[in-house]
Amino acid sequence: MTAATTIEGLAERLRRREVSATELTRAALDAVHSGNGQVNAFISVYGDEALIEAREADRRLAAGEARGPLDGIPVAVKDNLYMRGRRTTMGSKIHADFIPGHTATAVERLAAAGAVIIGKTNMHEYALGATTDNPYFGTCRNPWDTDRIPGGSSGGSAAAVAAHMVLGTLGSDTSGSIRIPASMCGVVGLKPTYGRVSRYGCFPEAWTLDHVGPIAASVTDAAMILDAITGWDPKDPSTLQRPPTRTFRSLRADLAGTVIGVEEDFYFADVDDEISALVRNAIDQLRSLGASVQPVAISGLRDGMYALTIIDTAETTTVHQSNLRERPGDYGPEVRFLLECGALPSAVDYLTAQQIRERLREAFRATFRQVDVLVAPTLPLQVPKIGEQVATINGVDVDIIASLIRLVGPANLVGLPSLSLPCGLAGGMPAGLQVIGKPLGEQDVLNVGLAFEQTHPLGEAAAR
Repeated sequence: MTAATTIEGLAERLRRREVSATELTRAALDAVHSGNGQVNAFISVYGDEALIEAREADRRLAAGEARGPLDGIPVAVKDNLYMRGRRTTMGSKIHADFIPGHTATAVERLAAAGAVIIGKTNMHEYALGATTDNPYFGTCRNPWDTDRIPGGSSGGSAAAVAAHMVLGTLGSDTSGSIRIPASMCGVVGLKPTYGRVSRYGCFPEAWTLDHVGPIAASVTDAAMILDAITGWDPKDPSTLQRPPTRTFRSLRADLAGTVIGVEEDFYFADVDDEISALVRNAIDQLRSLGASVQPVAISGLRDGMYALTIIDTAETTTVHQSNLRERPGDYGPEVRFLLECGALPSAVDYLTAQQIRERLREAFRATFRQVDVLVAPTLPLQVPKIGEQVATINGVDVDIIASLIRLVGPANLVGLPSLSLPCGLAGGMPAGLQVIGKPLGEQDVLNVGLAFEQTHPLGEAAAR
């Protein structure tokens, strides 16, 4: 894999038989074997199995029976997504040798589209953190600077794309776990609308907040993966009875008539000055590309972070209550503490949080009657070093984990589609632009992302 390639470009080369799926898969496996020792993006690698899948893809392509643009493309999936007969660890000691008897629907659909799954990516233990500093499978490192975190919990998925091991991966996102690492690693991450993608076969963190979505090298590539995995699934009652999306074929960079909302009070408060300047420059660029920009006010966003914390921790602790009672020493200290905290909220706290959630959902609904998308920073702080607990934003010390979740959390709480894509470098590391849409508004979100991406915000750094 090289920095210059995309799924879109390789799909065309595969179609013209200029390259084979087997060659692409060998190149991806070589990249993993040569680079994973430094980055630690993968927990499991499926060398022989992947090459068998690649040869099958070559047979289809030669016969003119391609399953779509992903056929023959090497990808990876986060290690909390089940694959029948293959170890799925959840980045944990308790499930270190777990072999599921079924495959996650999203993974099944990715494979049905012809994608070649070369392995499972590293993650924060049970997806309960934002650093991917894993006590059992090792620390995942940011390919831009291996002394820094890749973000999490889908850190291995983003690092694998940033390190050019694969061009696309699946991650999960409960409180920002796709968009946080996408921002830190300088790649594209999309959390779809809640219910767009089946969660069947994804080990739960918090049932009403969990999402599965793509991480990729470009907006177009993310759209291709999204279209492959969306659609109603009778195995997951939370999925929407909607057909698969068709965003890739409908992508357009023309922003004429698009109204972009900018919410200052929450999304630009306590944000690193360098990141804020990059995002404001991105907004100016979008305006120059034909969009109109409108200030908006969304009430209840700060209360929403309280509600997200209560709901997430309470639901997570419920998932783990049996193992937490019987095997507490088999959790890492950080995760065990988080799970113990999840037992503290009362039923009154949980129901109050749900009421806050509904009020915030209505506030967003009202906002999206005025604008098509919201644009904001993905994260308020620059990429921390591994092991840091406290960061500085404009001279003020802040807790890293709380800060990482703050701007991405609201989209999880109310289930909105949210995209992170690079908008430049802050302190020499990638910074992310967040584009948030109305429910089922993935097309608008991706179109705005595509238009901005074509301004090449990372410049020459994108070819690193």
